[in-house]
Amino acid sequence: MNFRYDINGLRAVAVIAVVLFHFNPAWLPGGFAGVDIFFVISGFLMTSIIFNKMENNSFNLFEFYVARVNRIIPVLAVMGIVLLVFGWFYLLPLDYRDLSRQVEKSVLFTSNILFTEGDGYFEQNEKTKWLLHTWSLSVEWQFYIFFPIILLALRRFFSLRNIKIFVLSLCVISFSYAVYATDKNSHVAYFLLTTRAWEMLLGGLAFLYPISIKSSKYRMIIQSIGIVSIIVAYFIFSEKTSWPSYWTIVPVLGAYLIILSGYQENPFLNNRVSNAIGKWSYSIYVWHWPLVVGGLYFSLKNWEIYGILLSIVIGFLSYKLIEQIDFKRVKSWKDIYQVKPLYMMIIVFAVSCTIKKTDGAEAHYSTRIIEILDEINNNNPYKCDPGFRDPRILPCNIGKTEPVKAVVLGDSHANALATSVAAVFDLNKEGILTLTKSGCPYILGAKFTNKNCERINVERSILLEKEKGIPIVLVNRYLLQIEGENLPEKVDKKEPPKIYFKQVDEPKAETYIGFEKNLQLSICTLTQTNPVYIVLPLPEMGFDVPREMAKQILFDRESHNKYLSLEAYNKRAGKINAILNRVASQCGAYILDPTKILCSTGQCIMEYKGRPIYRDGDHLSEYGNKLLTPMFKSALID
Repeated sequence: MNFRYDINGLRAVAVIAVVLFHFNPAWLPGGFAGVDIFFVISGFLMTSIIFNKMENNSFNLFEFYVARVNRIIPVLAVMGIVLLVFGWFYLLPLDYRDLSRQVEKSVLFTSNILFTEGDGYFEQNEKTKWLLHTWSLSVEWQFYIFFPIILLALRRFFSLRNIKIFVLSLCVISFSYAVYATDKNSHVAYFLLTTRAWEMLLGGLAFLYPISIKSSKYRMIIQSIGIVSIIVAYFIFSEKTSWPSYWTIVPVLGAYLIILSGYQENPFLNNRVSNAIGKWSYSIYVWHWPLVVGGLYFSLKNWEIYGILLSIVIGFLSYKLIEQIDFKRVKSWKDIYQVKPLYMMIIVFAVSCTIKKTDGAEAHYSTRIIEILDEINNNNPYKCDPGFRDPRILPCNIGKTEPVKAVVLGDSHANALATSVAAVFDLNKEGILTLTKSGCPYILGAKFTNKNCERINVERSILLEKEKGIPIVLVNRYLLQIEGENLPEKVDKKEPPKIYFKQVDEPKAETYIGFEKNLQLSICTLTQTNPVYIVLPLPEMGFDVPREMAKQILFDRESHNKYLSLEAYNKRAGKINAILNRVASQCGAYILDPTKILCSTGQCIMEYKGRPIYRDGDHLSEYGNKLLTPMFKSALID
């Protein structure tokens, strides 16, 4: 096949979009679709290689795999080693262990399966995963493994014409499944081969069913339609768009049309810049994401511009120094020992496994760091809350099952405070009941993103009917539901960092009205039969407290007593607190204010006696929640 300048230019269009999107999604909201374009290109090239050689019975499966190994593994392995060396000096043990696990799965090309365990590709906390971008390499590699095997098996029984029809049918089936799976579970469907195969198969169809148009004018028109489709997709789609879905057809079909046209003279795709970026595209893609995560990890200001330029420079160097190595082309399985990139893969795998098995090489960190990080896992030991994804609500007793002296009701913040309430009582003689569910505040009549919450709240209201007369302690993270996640603004590092919150889109007045109406229904229903104590929202730090404290020690920084000002707390929680106070007054409930203890000096503390009181950015740890026991004691006992 002659060198395709259009495909090389298309690579540039894809990688630049992905890089821009990852460094700043606002610049190109749909830039993530560049990965879909890469899939189409890969499908076209792999199908052409396989079918051209199948037609003359010269296809060698082992040689095909070796070519892919020589192409993909060297850059990926070097990047993995560089990150592991970096992690030894700059990552906390928990993060280092996670990194090693990602490296391990990446060189095995199963990282896409690993990342289905997360919250979804576009979620903020996923941006701390150094090798998140390797999910697409894993999908491609899985395609490279299975596609030629399937074709070779079919070749024994069917003609090439029928095999082409099979590829077309498989493309339609994969697309249909992608739409179905995304609707059912989008954060898992995003990463799977089964939901992405149709994109590569469509690229293959561009080779299997070419068009014969001699007129350059018409070929240019077809190509231009493809270019416009991709550009439109980059700007009209965003993180909120369901993906992969029907909408994914837009950029994928655009890439298909560009490849199908075969037009080489378009200056948009064929110019010195696109030719260079296209050649470096694989290395740019592999190296750019760790730079994105690094900028976030070190809170670097204006990192986007420097990061993008550095991605291109490192991509160029990686292309010249690694990709251009001429590894031996081995054709027989008996000579597999001559495939040198496999040794790179084995070494990286062994190192990453060792780091993972030693809990992130924990032994080389100071005892102080380990003690601080232990607070991350210092949560409710009674396992009362099965977690956000589990659809169940599990009633849980702490202490004696009878008599029940209090009921703790609410979401994960209630679960975090449950033992603080329990500490008020003699658990050898009495106990408390918890009805907590992560992500599900107890607010009757409210609509939730997680539809299970509405059913769970009905179930909880039925369970509460059996606990008449028992005090109810209500703890909910209302701020997340109404105001959104808290996002700390960048501060001048020359000053002791105070944490203020960047306001997300101001909720409409109707949201507050509806919230107050539903809350009043919930509280007034409870107070008809039970004393109710409403805990005002806990101070939310906006950063992972144990990790932040440990990083200060790891980086040997001057220790700053990082805190949240009471003023900032009131700015974020003021409207919600006003509603809670009004509803309490109307329904005859009682208000418990944790800021009187945690923010008594006008600054909401993140640590007490050198130990974190949070296990993340907003959940109190078992150590921290005991600071509030006097508050519960004065309400429930005194």
